[in-house]
Amino acid sequence: MLVGIHKDLHKGFTKMLERYEEILKFNGVESIRMDINEPDFWEKVKELDLFIFHWYGTGRQRQVAQTILPIIEGQLGIKCFPSSRANWLYDDKVREYYFLRQNSLPVIPTWIFWNEEDAFEWLKTAELPVVFKLSGGASSENVVLVKDRLYGQQLIKRMFGRGIISGHVPGFESMKWKNMFTIERIKRIGGKVKRRLVGEEGNPFEERHKNYVFFQKFLSNNPFDTRVHVIGRRAFPLIRFVREKDFRASGSGKYYLRPDKVDSRCVNIGFDISKRFGFYSMTYDFLYDSSGQPLISEMSYTRPDWGVWICQGYWDDQMNWHEGHFWFQYVVLMDMLNLPDLKQPDMKPEVSDNWPVIEGLNSIL
Repeated sequence: MLVGIHKDLHKGFTKMLERYEEILKFNGVESIRMDINEPDFWEKVKELDLFIFHWYGTGRQRQVAQTILPIIEGQLGIKCFPSSRANWLYDDKVREYYFLRQNSLPVIPTWIFWNEEDAFEWLKTAELPVVFKLSGGASSENVVLVKDRLYGQQLIKRMFGRGIISGHVPGFESMKWKNMFTIERIKRIGGKVKRRLVGEEGNPFEERHKNYVFFQKFLSNNPFDTRVHVIGRRAFPLIRFVREKDFRASGSGKYYLRPDKVDSRCVNIGFDISKRFGFYSMTYDFLYDSSGQPLISEMSYTRPDWGVWICQGYWDDQMNWHEGHFWFQYVVLMDMLNLPDLKQPDMKPEVSDNWPVIEGLNSIL
């Protein structure tokens, strides 16, 4: 049995990828490191039982993943993580919304426009506030609340003009720095200085978005969202509180991790969608509408791996609770290699993993 693990195209073999290797080595399963730039890449692929390209949100990695995964999975018949279908949806809120809507799934009402004139016409009578989002981005860095039409017009003009770079939505900078932890501020500044010194043009994560606009209905009175990560026949739940004096939960670092407050409707919706469409791994984020119905705000095949590890356990698809901490990589390998007796070594998050500042772990809703 052989598992191929593709490197991160920007950071090489990260701690997240090394955990796959550590688990496999602990269980006596062989793995090899892979790189699409190597001349013998495709010969190596043909020898694999599982190909892993666990990428995380940049245009270059998306381009490679969407190019090679359909060939490896669809033509060579080799198991891939992520699957081509899950990969197609990843980090693209426009695709996510179209997918959910066209399959009559519970999604927050959204308005997407592909030309400036229709967007301006809609904005004239739109019920404000609404949420503006770029199609990609993590930790709510590309999400703002539009409270007046003038601000909405500014965003539309920019999107159909020079565009907006990820992480630089107009009006968001001051809020971003206010909510960013000190260590993150230092890393951002240090990264910019380093790139300038070595002559790099910019952060590879800072993609330019243009020629569309994405507005989502603002669901008020949501002090938290509910995240359910379905992996195989398991649902790892947690509740994320919104940031102080803000409406966004992503990136807050404030969680409730016990299962007793998690809405079982969210869990069942996650299981149903994953089973219906064959998603092996998919995260669903839920908010409530005015009638108390859970609606999906976003979905993603992956999250930072500590986001699964911090959960206190999981529900199986019969809604039986299993207590414990489990690494994302461990569960993926156990199922995709069909090794139910796979053992998880003793691995805990490290500071170098960008382990978040966790607050309110014992908070009661």
